Amino acid sequence: MTGSRMAAPLLALNQGHGKGGVGLLVALFALTQIFLSLPAGRYADRHGLKRPVGLAVIAASVGVGLAAIWPIYPVLCLTALLCGGSIGAATIAVQRHVGRMANSVAERQQAFSWLAIAPAASNFIGPFASGLVIDFAGFQAAFLMLACMPLVGWILLRGARELPQEPVAPGKGAAWDLLRSPGMRRLLLMNWFMTASWDLHGFMVPVLGHERGLQASVIGSILGGFALAAACVRVVMPLFAGRLQEWVLITSATASAGVLFLLYPLTSTALGMGACSAALGFVLSVVQPMVMSMLHQITPRERHGEVLAVRLIMINASSVGMPLLFGMAGLLTGVTGVFLTMGVILTCGSRLGLGLRGLGEDPEGPDH
Repeated sequence: MTGSRMAAPLLALNQGHGKGGVGLLVALFALTQIFLSLPAGRYADRHGLKRPVGLAVIAASVGVGLAAIWPIYPVLCLTALLCGGSIGAATIAVQRHVGRMANSVAERQQAFSWLAIAPAASNFIGPFASGLVIDFAGFQAAFLMLACMPLVGWILLRGARELPQEPVAPGKGAAWDLLRSPGMRRLLLMNWFMTASWDLHGFMVPVLGHERGLQASVIGSILGGFALAAACVRVVMPLFAGRLQEWVLITSATASAGVLFLLYPLTSTALGMGACSAALGFVLSVVQPMVMSMLHQITPRERHGEVLAVRLIMINASSVGMPLLFGMAGLLTGVTGVFLTMGVILTCGSRLGLGLRGLGEDPEGPDH
């Protein structure tokens, strides 16, 4: 999806479509996940790993393949919808399977730390490979190459062993009933803090850099420092994951991110902004594996798919809505005001993480 999310808007721009049309195209990648995540989560709870991923592979390959055959704007919109929905369904199924494979909290932390490397790698490989193919062979060749990637993933997945399915309890209620638990609400709110921070950084740093007269290459380097730090942390995290307490890491990362957002607009040089960017990449990247581990501990095993879907809905809703909110806030308070406000919210909100202490401890082994 990362390659298509770069190639499709670029093709639309080359065809003369305006910024509004390109913005809509980008939003469609997240829109499908908002509406299909819950059905996909329930489907994964009933059918396990391979069937949901198999359907996702078909949808993704067909969607991108259509763009290779008919590279026109309406087809690109369909590609975005199919790619977004398929990656959401596959992500839920894989995360659910990985969480249920673990036999202890330490194993679960390590497993999700390893799994977190994949998005970091795809965020580099997808756009980089697409860009190379576009430059040397054109957009249709790039889409054809991207259509083959899900098939490669399916080949690698075929050897995975399905885990025994848990019977779905009758009358279990709606997925949103999971939010009745105070611990669940705290955990998902802390996860949202990190998601919103990620979105704010990616959206507002170019604006801040532009205000300060920085060149595009410098702004790109600042954002690249964030991505590089995040990738490095996720590579080394599996070595330490079993020794970490989730609530400590989540709380300290949230507080640290708040302090960094307070410092960010006070830096007057590109070097200072780059240091803040790398530090933010470091602290934000450690949260996802810990959140995933805790979600599997505090949720009934037959509802793991649903709770992962709720989390994915929140992430994608944030990715769609927060840039709009940040943009309006920037008009009212200026870019500096947005950074300072987010810093205060995170610093004060980090206290909620103290309520996660002892949440989801499962001394008897895997998911209870």
